[in-house]
Amino acid sequence: MFLVTGATGTVGREVVRHFPAYLPVRVMARDPAGVTDPGRTVETVTGDHRDPRSLARALTGVRAAFLVTNRVAGDDDAQFLKAARAAGIRRVVKLSAAAVLDPRAEDLITRWQRANEELLRASGMEWTLLRPRAFMSNTLSWAGSIRSEGVVRALHGTAANACVDPRDIARIAVRAMTEDAHAGRAYTLTGPAAISAVEQTEQLSRLLGVPLRFAELSPHEARALLARRHPEPVVEALLESALRLRKGAKTRTEDTIRAVTGHPAGTFEAWAERHVSAFAPEAGAPVLRRGGAVTP
Repeated sequence: MFLVTGATGTVGREVVRHFPAYLPVRVMARDPAGVTDPGRTVETVTGDHRDPRSLARALTGVRAAFLVTNRVAGDDDAQFLKAARAAGIRRVVKLSAAAVLDPRAEDLITRWQRANEELLRASGMEWTLLRPRAFMSNTLSWAGSIRSEGVVRALHGTAANACVDPRDIARIAVRAMTEDAHAGRAYTLTGPAAISAVEQTEQLSRLLGVPLRFAELSPHEARALLARRHPEPVVEALLESALRLRKGAKTRTEDTIRAVTGHPAGTFEAWAERHVSAFAPEAGAPVLRRGGAVTP
């Protein structure tokens, strides 16, 4: 049995879909009703990192687990690893972040991820660390304004990020859970090229066949938008991360995905083609007719 946590999220959902059909998969979620369209038969269990008994039930009979946590500065990793050791789990594959390797990254989120990596390495279980750059799917947060206004709003629009397709992360996660060769390895995962928000907007414009306008957010505007979704310490961490993006800290690419899977990392354009319907403008939305290009 293989356990996938975070299966209602971006990467966890793809991990479930990429498991071979002949391998048994168990999905742990606080609300199992949120596990929709897994793409295969799975066993779904209720589990919460803060409920040791639910963790023990979810981990019973499991050989390897995919660990995703998102309660920044919380102890969910420690609780899960404690339960995993008690259950006799052989291997844990953890979703971390590429920023842990940047000595200039000292924001709250990165420090939390570094500490969690150390917990796993010291756990006595086999481990693999996945350290992706930003997910290409983060651009789905633009879908509402693209559909209704034909506008993308973002901070530091000309700064490039070697963002990665979540599907590629999932493919490596499945290999790390099911193959012995990945134990004790840490993989930095990027796309094939760094790309800016302005360039992503241009590619979406071409795919949609409509002009899109890119609007640069001020730091004040970005802070206000982030504050709608995150507590203040996380907002500060995200803004610190954005400053490193502006300084070029996230442009380096790695060939890890090709090396591990035998296939090149997916491009942003390929990801966008698969998800273009999410950005399709609403009927009656204003269209800026200017040759299918991004307008200032």
